[in-house]
Amino acid sequence: MKTILVSGASGIVGYGALKALKSAELNLRLIGTTIYEDSVAQGFCDIFEKAPVTSAPHYLDWLLEVIERHQIDMIIPGIDADLHHWSQNRDAISSAGTKVLLNNPELVGLCKDKWLFYNRLIKKGALYAIPTSLSSDFSLMSQAYGLPLLLKPREGFGSKGIVRVSDEATWDQHKDKIGSILMVQPVVGSDDQEYTTSAYCDGQGGYYACMTLRRELSKDGYTEKAEVIESKQIHEALSVLCAIFCPLGPTNFQFRKTIEGFKLLEINPRISSSTSIRTAFGYNESKMAVEEHLFNILPVQPTIKQGRAVRYIEDKIFFK
Repeated sequence: MKTILVSGASGIVGYGALKALKSAELNLRLIGTTIYEDSVAQGFCDIFEKAPVTSAPHYLDWLLEVIERHQIDMIIPGIDADLHHWSQNRDAISSAGTKVLLNNPELVGLCKDKWLFYNRLIKKGALYAIPTSLSSDFSLMSQAYGLPLLLKPREGFGSKGIVRVSDEATWDQHKDKIGSILMVQPVVGSDDQEYTTSAYCDGQGGYYACMTLRRELSKDGYTEKAEVIESKQIHEALSVLCAIFCPLGPTNFQFRKTIEGFKLLEINPRISSSTSIRTAFGYNESKMAVEEHLFNILPVQPTIKQGRAVRYIEDKIFFK
């Protein structure tokens, strides 16, 4: 039996990964960690560990102690804070004798700052970049990008912190943060033409498997409704983007479709937040990761079922 730890188990990525692994029939012991002791996490794992916040000075010591105490074979990050912290300390964590599901360290660093990521994309001449600026000149930006336009956090995930600007008064409320915290982008495409693609990448500029959903977002920025689709254009975009960034392992690409073709919103160098939906349609990226890292089985493209998914609120009951 192999022991797998998934962090951020109270969140949609974390418990999605745990549910996917539980369905994988790999004889696994699953450990879930989160800072929230009263969360739903305990309903999806065999062992629960309450974690300190990732920024705590003793966090790494705590993680290494948990790895040793439970003899953990592999750890999977379920929140971006852990992804970046583990990436910065990957040697120390690996020396504890566990496998760590982490992407290409250069890509992880670039994805933490969307402005740096954009500049790398432009430098490589990719066609999929959305025009982006750090200018705080409203007149210049409104002429260049039109109205409404977006102020997007350089760091962050989902749609959190994005400000839609339709007038100068709204711009003035946020302009002091443009450059250091926020960046400026035009609105591209429409809400009903947003796509999320997960690919299991080989680290050499290619990928073993992928799956695409056309999605509608919740107010929290996660996929709320989704439909399985196939797109030759997205496969072409994946080939170009993988060649540029050489992602490794589970990687999430988010696109908007425009009259000029697909534009890249962002890359998340981790398991997708829609991983539970993907698993239901036959694409279990958590299982692929465990099989590769612990059983030396390389991923292959699975058969994807067709259909649509709707997320809804559900109760999880814990009896005393």
